[in-house]
Amino acid sequence: MKDLKAKILKGSLPNHIAIIMDGNGRWAKSKGKPRVFGHKNGVTSVKEIIEGCAEIGVNYLTLYAFSTENWNRPKLEVKTLMALLVSSLKKELKTLQENNIKLNTIGTIHNLPERAQKELADVIEKTKNNNRLTLTLALSYGSREEIVNVIKKISKKVVNKQLGLEEINEKIINNHLYTFSLPDVDFMIRTSGEKRISNFLLWQIAYAELYFTNTLWPDFRKENLFNAIFEYQNRERRFGKTSEQIEKLNE
Repeated sequence: MKDLKAKILKGSLPNHIAIIMDGNGRWAKSKGKPRVFGHKNGVTSVKEIIEGCAEIGVNYLTLYAFSTENWNRPKLEVKTLMALLVSSLKKELKTLQENNIKLNTIGTIHNLPERAQKELADVIEKTKNNNRLTLTLALSYGSREEIVNVIKKISKKVVNKQLGLEEINEKIINNHLYTFSLPDVDFMIRTSGEKRISNFLLWQIAYAELYFTNTLWPDFRKENLFNAIFEYQNRERRFGKTSEQIEKLNE
């Protein structure tokens, strides 16, 4: 792992990494255990990846922790996930503080259980001045719902003559997203072999590099992260330009 970490170029790290943490259920099933066993073991991977990002200097990490669609899962699984969220926040506050990590959330947080909301608010308040890494948890999050909310907010401002129709542009839209305080995603990772976005940060990943791995989330460790970033750094990001134009810009 040290050799792989050494290969990563600090000057071309992705500024913002987003991860769809998939495969907990299948991991548990492969071991003859209930799905909740996979979620509990997935917490170890979360800690590893946060540490890995902080170690190499990634500035922003966003984790898809619970989608709006996840509310449709069995009640016991949802209850377990919410309990894990609360217990993890309590356990990891000291680690976040010691490593200068700021906690942030996006999504319809008011839909979470009251206890979860309280713990989130407490950790967010206590880490608000940290600046080494911003860790964002997407909770009760759905990108289509986010975009619908943006349209409603902007439309209301236009109707109330607070905003002119001709003033609406990408910046205005960005300012009304849940992620208004975050930069666009540079690199999105999805574990477990599935190759889809699943309603996650659809606007924010417009020019992100996508990386899909067959590794199930509870098995995803720092070396997996570093390997993914190493591949990212060997890709050419053109943002609509030609390779020749990119070469000239880098001269």
